[in-house]
This record gives sequence, structure tokens and C-alpha cells, in this order.
Amino acid sequence: MDLEFNKEQQLLKSSVQDFLKKESPMTVVREMLSDEMGCSKKVWKKMAELGWLGIVAPDEYEGLEGNLIDLAIIMEEMGAACFTSPFFSTVISGIAVNEAGSEDQKKSILPKMVDGKLIMTLATDESEAWFGSPHISTTAAEDGDNYVINGTKLFVLNAHIADKIICLARTSDGEKPEDGLTFFIVDGKADGVTCHMLDTLANDKQNEVIFENVKVPKSSVLGEVGNAWDALEKVKQFASVAKSAESLGGLVSVLDMTAKYAKDRKQFGRPLGGFQVIAHYLADMMVDVDGSRVITYKAAWLLSKGLPAEKEVSMAKSFVSEASQRVTINGHQIHGAMGFCDEHDMHLYYRNAKTTEMQFGDSDYHLEKVAVEIGL
Repeated sequence: MDLEFNKEQQLLKSSVQDFLKKESPMTVVREMLSDEMGCSKKVWKKMAELGWLGIVAPDEYEGLEGNLIDLAIIMEEMGAACFTSPFFSTVISGIAVNEAGSEDQKKSILPKMVDGKLIMTLATDESEAWFGSPHISTTAAEDGDNYVINGTKLFVLNAHIADKIICLARTSDGEKPEDGLTFFIVDGKADGVTCHMLDTLANDKQNEVIFENVKVPKSSVLGEVGNAWDALEKVKQFASVAKSAESLGGLVSVLDMTAKYAKDRKQFGRPLGGFQVIAHYLADMMVDVDGSRVITYKAAWLLSKGLPAEKEVSMAKSFVSEASQRVTINGHQIHGAMGFCDEHDMHLYYRNAKTTEMQFGDSDYHLEKVAVEIGL
């Protein structure tokens, strides 16, 4: 296992840093919290021109044919900058299309995604099917040359602006709850699709999406009818690592700003960091940040090599989720009351960490998966 970045990845990291510093400083981040898209169309277009949207898309569909490490690098820098956009939901949906779609579907969707002409999202969670539960109640019934979808999805990122929604629905019952599930490519503005923005801690554009007699052609089936579960599990692994990388970026920024504050802030005639308890807080934060980096990029490396990584993915997501709590809480403690003010950046990082922790499985969910992987 080699976790050192090659020259191209080092260049990618520095170019993402420079881009976000210029296009999305914290003043812009705060403005975008109330923006429908989360970023300007101008910035979205520039991201497409830089090739970010096609970072893991195959070359034959105009992508850069990178791997999950490349995606993790981008997500880490986005987390470090508190950057908001439909980037993650679009790229993860593109991975679903590439994993399960037909050649015609890939040719139709992926080049447009790479060019920034499509915003996409993945709709899988429900009130009774959260954190990967197969008990999906949204149904898709055959109707001649079409399917009719009915049901409600929760926590769907950017659904209100999505051109395409990759919806998981039940087309039949089987021996196991995982059987009979099918992916559909649904037009985000189709008749019967209704989106309600949810109030979230980080204002990260999550939606409740209601499908009411939504008619889609059979050509919109993504992959095989009734066999979506394996593709979903693979996409969730990519998504979990990408979200872990995003959290890691936030933790790096929290550590940096807190260490600087502890050095600059004077208390009783000495820097705040000169007190042992504060120094130990910061040391603990450093351990969590480095631990999060190693465990996240190990999982990314395994997936990029096509190796089994279910245990490592869940280890990463659970560890980084808990590390996010510890690091941001210590950051708040050291900053004192000012860190809890909306005007301070600490508040943004805390909210993002808490929201990201819950996406694609929280720590408890992934620890259970690790326990299963070691035979318990």
C-alpha cells in the first residue's frame, strides 16, 4: 500500500486548493448557504472545465479516468474550504450509472455530466430504510412499456435542482429484502416528482422527494431489473470514503485554526497553548487528524485497486465520524464562547462535521458492519 500522492495528484491537490481559495472564500461560503444551488453557475462551469466532474468517469465518456484517491483529494479540499455545490451528489450518481448502466445509458448521461450539463443525485433512503436497510417501500409497477413509481425518499441531496434522480425502488418481492430492488433514472422535473427542502444543521440542501404515479419508460431502468443491491453497496462504499475525505478536510482546517488561535491568544501573560491541558487537547486533535487521513486513504487505495474493502470502508467512516466529534468539540473548547457564534468559522465546520457524520451510515452502523466482517 502506497499512500504517497504521485505528481499528478499533488498537482490536483494544489490546484483545487488554489481554485477554492479564489472562487470560494469564507465570505462566499456564507453567501452560498442561502443559494439554491450552493454555488454559482459560473463556478460550476469552471469546475466542469477543470475536469472535476469527470474525475472518475472513463475516458471513453470524456472523463479523466481517475480513481477514488483522486476523488478523495478533491473532497478533502472541499471539506477544508466548507465548499458547497452539487459536486458530490452528481459524481456519486455518475458512478452508479457507470457501475450499473447500459452502454447507451453511459453514452447518453456521462459526457453531459462531465461537461456540467447535468446535475444528478441518488435517492435511496426512506423512513424505514435508512443507513443501507433493504426494506424499501417505494414501488415501481410495470405498466405496458413503462414503470410507475410511487413512494417517498428522504435526505436526497440537491434533488430540488437535479436534472436526473437515480431512484431505488422495489419491482418485486423476493426471498430476501435485498431481492427485487431496481434503479431507475428519473427526470428531476417529471410529472409527479415533488421536492421539499429539509431544514438541516448545515443547510446542505437535503430534500424529501415524493414520487406520485411517476411514469418512466423501461429504458430508464439502470442495470438489471430486481438486481440493484450489489451495485448500490459498491456505490455506497465509494460515497462513504468520499464523505470521510470531506470530513478529514474539515478536521485539518479546524486543527490549523485552533492551533493558530492557541499560539496567538494570550492568557495570564502566556500563549494559551502554553498550558498543558490546551497543548494536550491539540495533540489529541493531531492524532485524530492523522488517524483519519491514514484510514481514509487506505480504504480509497483498496477500492482504487479493485480490492475487497468493505471492512476498511466501514472502519474509515466510523473512525472519522467519531474523530469529527472529538476534534470539533475540542476546537470549540479552546476557542471558548466565540467559537459558538455564527460569525465564527468554527461553527460552520462543526455543523458540516455533524451532517457528514450521518450521511451513508453513522459510526454505530459502520461499527456493526466491521463486527460482521470479523465474524462476530
